[in-house]
Amino acid sequence: MLHARLLRLDDRPHEHAHDYHQLVMSLAGRAEFEVNGTGGEVCRMRACLVPGDAGHQFAGVGDNRMLILDLDERDLREEDRDLLLRLFESPRYPALDADFLNLLNYAGAELARYGSDPQLARTLGGVLLHALHLRLFGERKTQPGGPLDLETLDSHIRDNLARRITVAELAQVVCLSPSHFHVQFKDSVGLTPHQYLLKTRLDHASRLLRESGLPLVRIAEECGFSSQSALTTAMRRYLGLTPGRLRQG
Repeated sequence: MLHARLLRLDDRPHEHAHDYHQLVMSLAGRAEFEVNGTGGEVCRMRACLVPGDAGHQFAGVGDNRMLILDLDERDLREEDRDLLLRLFESPRYPALDADFLNLLNYAGAELARYGSDPQLARTLGGVLLHALHLRLFGERKTQPGGPLDLETLDSHIRDNLARRITVAELAQVVCLSPSHFHVQFKDSVGLTPHQYLLKTRLDHASRLLRESGLPLVRIAEECGFSSQSALTTAMRRYLGLTPGRLRQG
């Protein structure tokens, strides 16, 4: 069984388990999940993989629109069962790159228009599933000079998050030209350096909003946003809610 559906998750917490796997992706807005004790969020930049039989809690946050794939490996071909076994070995919250989001937007639009066609739903769901599997487990193109030192890059970003960080600066940290670094970074991480920086800033801002009482203007400064309004605009666009709503949640 591979069933694709569009759904708004309401704000009330729900808890259940089922014997089929689920892939949850956001077309708009966000939702909070906890799967077998592993917490995370589904937003435009992150999905959630729920293994079959895993107990999970979830709640939508404000306006949201999710694309959900229900997957029963018993009804799939052997090669597809192997794919699901790797994808759903444990709960995951994989990051989604810009190309995958384009594919997700297309699938969402087609399902909204022709969702009553089960063959279309199965085909689009299969494409999304295989595209995500390739991003997580597929062989990546190798680049001269070996793999990127992502630990060093993350450390540099964390230490300098409050100010503007350029791609040329990050390239210098790992001794690469900016153009070579840009290509190798996207191949390694699945996001462009700019997208990764924005995601890191938003993740840090979200943690501060949830875990501290710092004023919004201070959080914007610490996370490298030019102003409080810039932080608000970025959160509304990529997470689907305002900082105030996130803090209340």
